[in-house]
Amino acid sequence: MQSQPALKASTEEALLNNLRHTIFSWSKQSGLNPPLIKHGKGVFFWDSSGKRYLDFSSQLMNVNIGHGHPAIADAVAKQMSEISYVTPSMVTEARGKLGRKLAEITPGSLNRTFFTNGGTEAIEHAIKLARLYTGRHKIITLYQSYHGATYGALSAGGDPRGLAHDHQGVPNIIHVENPYFYRCPWKSASPEDCAENAAAHLERVVKYEGPQHIAAILMEGESGSSGCIKFPPGYWRMVKEIADRYGILTICDEVMSGFGRTGKWFGIEHHQVEPDIICMAKGITSGYIPLGGLIVKEEIVRAFDDKALPIGLTYSAHAVSCAAANAVIEVYEKENLIENAASMGKYIDERMAVLAEKHPAIGDFRNTGLLGCVELVKNRKSKEPMAPWNATASEMEIMNKVAAKINALGMFTFVRWNWIFIAPPLCINKDEIDEGLEIISRAIAIADEYCN
Repeated sequence: MQSQPALKASTEEALLNNLRHTIFSWSKQSGLNPPLIKHGKGVFFWDSSGKRYLDFSSQLMNVNIGHGHPAIADAVAKQMSEISYVTPSMVTEARGKLGRKLAEITPGSLNRTFFTNGGTEAIEHAIKLARLYTGRHKIITLYQSYHGATYGALSAGGDPRGLAHDHQGVPNIIHVENPYFYRCPWKSASPEDCAENAAAHLERVVKYEGPQHIAAILMEGESGSSGCIKFPPGYWRMVKEIADRYGILTICDEVMSGFGRTGKWFGIEHHQVEPDIICMAKGITSGYIPLGGLIVKEEIVRAFDDKALPIGLTYSAHAVSCAAANAVIEVYEKENLIENAASMGKYIDERMAVLAEKHPAIGDFRNTGLLGCVELVKNRKSKEPMAPWNATASEMEIMNKVAAKINALGMFTFVRWNWIFIAPPLCINKDEIDEGLEIISRAIAIADEYCN
C-alpha cells in the first residue's frame, strides 16, 4: 500500500505530465488546475484526493449508462482476445451485429451504417455523402447549433468557437435562425407560432439560395450544447416537408440526443419524422470507447452499387468499438434505461418548476428526457441574461461564481454562458436527482443576488 507522501508525489507527477505534455480542448493552456480522476461508478466519480463528484452532465453528455459498467469491460476484453483490428474491407461478427441492431432501433427505413471514430467525422461524412448523392453543394444548418470541431463540422455548426476559423472554413454552409421560443426572433406569441415563423424563414432562404443547389438540411434531433433549444411542436415536420418539396436530404445529428438521452432511442422520434441520414456517436458506446457513425436509407447506398463510394477511415467499424457498442445497447435494453430517462426527466421537470418559484434568476428551463438546461437571467421581464451569448471573460464573472459553487459542492456539470446543463446518466434515480438539484439550487442562489 502506498504511503501518503508517495501517493501525493504520484498524483503531482501525473498532473505535471498532463499539464506539460498534453493539450487541453477549448481552453487557454496556462493556469489550469484540472482534477485527476481515479475511478467512477454509476452517476459518481472520484478524484485523486478522494473527493466525490455527482456527474450531472454525463461528462460531455455521453456517459449514458453511467460509469464503470462491468459488461462493457467484459465485452471489450473478449473481443480483444479474439481480434482487435482488421481493415475495414474485412468484416467481423461485432460489426455485422451492430449494423443490424442499428437498423432495428433507428426510425423508418434507415438501414446501412458507415462507422466513424466519433460524431464530428459522422457529420463530415454525412455532408460528403449528401453532396455526392444529390450532386448539389449547399448545406443549410441552424445558427445556434454545434456539430463538431473539424473544419467541415465546425463550419456547419453556428457555435462561436468556430469564429476563429471562419476565414478557413468550409464553403457553401448556409445558416438560418433557430425556433428559440424563449428568445424568438419573430416575437412569436406561442411555440407553435415560432415554429411556423422559423419554417417560413427557412423556406425563404431555400428559395434565395436556389433549391437546386441545396444538398441537405442538417439539424439536431433535439438541441444540445447550444442551450437545449427545444424544437416547438411541428417544426421538424415542417422542415422535412420543405426538404422533400425541393428534393433536399435531411441529416439528423443525434450525436448528443441519441441512445436514450431524450427518453426515446433518438430525439427525432419525438417529432415523428424519418430523416434520410442520422449521425450518431457519444451514447453508442456510452463514451467508453470512441465510435460514431451515420445510418442512411437504402436508396442512398444503392446509388453507389456500380460506382465507388469515395469515403473511408482506417478505423471504420473497429472491432473493439463495435463490441463495446453492442454491449452498451444491451445495457440500455436490459436495464430499461430509456424508460428511466423518460421517467426521471418528468421528475426533474416537476422539481424544476418548484425551484423556478424559489429563484428569480431562473428565466427558463428546457428539457427533453435527460437533456435539459436552466437559463439564468437578471430580470425575468427583460430576459437580460446572467451572461450573454459568447460572453467575454469579464462578462462571465457571475456565472463563474455559480460554476465554482457547483464544483465546490461536489458536482460536475456543463456550465456555459448563462446556462446550467442537466443531463445526468440515464441510470440516475430520484434521490440522486434531489441531491443534484439541491446543489444547483444553492449555486443559483448566488445568481439571485444579481437580479433586479
